[in-house]
Amino acid sequence: MTDSALITIGLPITLAIIMFGLGLSLTPSDFRRVARSPKAVAIALILQILVLPLIAFGLVVAFNIDPLLAVGVMLLAASPGGPTANLFSHLFRGDVALNITLTAVNSVLAAFTIPLITNLAINYFAADGELGLQLGKLLQVMVIVLIPVAVGMVVRHYSKKFADRADRPVRIFSIIVLVVVAVGALLGEREHLLDYFQQVGLTTGLFCLASLTIGYLGARLIKLDSSQSIAVPMEIGIHNTTIALTIALSVLNSTEVAIPAAIYSILMYVLATAFGFLITRGTRKAARSETAAAASAVRD
Repeated sequence: MTDSALITIGLPITLAIIMFGLGLSLTPSDFRRVARSPKAVAIALILQILVLPLIAFGLVVAFNIDPLLAVGVMLLAASPGGPTANLFSHLFRGDVALNITLTAVNSVLAAFTIPLITNLAINYFAADGELGLQLGKLLQVMVIVLIPVAVGMVVRHYSKKFADRADRPVRIFSIIVLVVVAVGALLGEREHLLDYFQQVGLTTGLFCLASLTIGYLGARLIKLDSSQSIAVPMEIGIHNTTIALTIALSVLNSTEVAIPAAIYSILMYVLATAFGFLITRGTRKAARSETAAAASAVRD
């Protein structure tokens, strides 16, 4: 599978289209909004960039995972939230504007943090292999992540109507591609699939639940409102696994490194949906209590 032109050439082009679509939904105000919600942005970025890789590292060490699969889990942990996080936030009445801001900032930072975390993981887990993100590959990651986003933002600036019309088709396209690539990666290793699921299925499931949980608890700890407390866990729990799959398959040329992201791509939809229903039950009760308390204070 990794020798296929469809993967080595087609997948980066596809990711570029997806990131272009992300750029079509962004404006400079999405970046300026950081100053208006500094606590929410700060907690999400700290969890995404620092805490999640540490959790992933702890899990792969605890479960003694195969080195290449361990690199794949760390690559997954370094991947930013994706546009799908905005959709989930919308479904569960989260602060979608915050999600858009976080996705924008995270996607820019990811061009630098993904190579850093991935190379650290390669040096620790697979130092004896030929795997690695050298300068040329580092630049490749930055190009396929950053430039399409910038081009999309420029297009939106000059043609908002086109950007609005293209938004939905690109979102649908990105979901279809993610499913196809994830399933393809799994089928490409079908002879070892059961073994991979046994090795990394529980790890990726626990990592997803941990991401969602610490996102929610972190948001509540710093007293964000209900909608922001939904947006933050969705952003750091629903990763842009297309980036992880593209880097694994097209840049590192390793199907095995792609397996954790492929499995996560399937698990995250199920777990994020269940988590969304769980926390919105709690936030609805909290909102009713806050409303009742406010009404009582007014009467007094």
